[in-house]
Amino acid sequence: MTEASIQAGAAPTSRYFLVDADATDQFGRELAAAQPVTAVVHLQGELGAGKSTLARAWLRALGVTGPIRSPTYTLVERYPLDGGEALHLDLYRIGDAGELEFLGLDEADVALWLIEWPERGSGALPRPDLTIELAVEGDGRTLQLTPGTPAGRDWIGRVDVAVQHGEGGSA
Repeated sequence: MTEASIQAGAAPTSRYFLVDADATDQFGRELAAAQPVTAVVHLQGELGAGKSTLARAWLRALGVTGPIRSPTYTLVERYPLDGGEALHLDLYRIGDAGELEFLGLDEADVALWLIEWPERGSGALPRPDLTIELAVEGDGRTLQLTPGTPAGRDWIGRVDVAVQHGEGGSA
């Protein structure tokens, strides 16, 4: 099930219901397939909402092999990609956005930023192309995509088309 909405003055959002972990994995693959060359993504949701699960599937779809660790304790995990590097951040444990200075995140070769708990780094992070909000609903998850840039708006359009044409099968 997909529901796209556009309100006057508001960015278009798309909402999906992911019935299980397999649907979350498939949606991560859809996001990776439609992703622009460089992208900044804010992943929002309560603990256990599926942020790390989605990020792991996404990174696998981009060709990351070997262990994909949650950055809960390390704060940042780096993964090589063909077009640069992916950074997966979990900012839950930082107390102040100024702490990001010590992580060396201003590297030019970053192709993908996946940022969990982005509100804790407010003002010190790049503007998101896409914000993904996940929430537990029954046995599944709701997922909402909201663009933050024109590239994000186009990205959502590509994902919506892929899912509506049955290429994804996750919504």
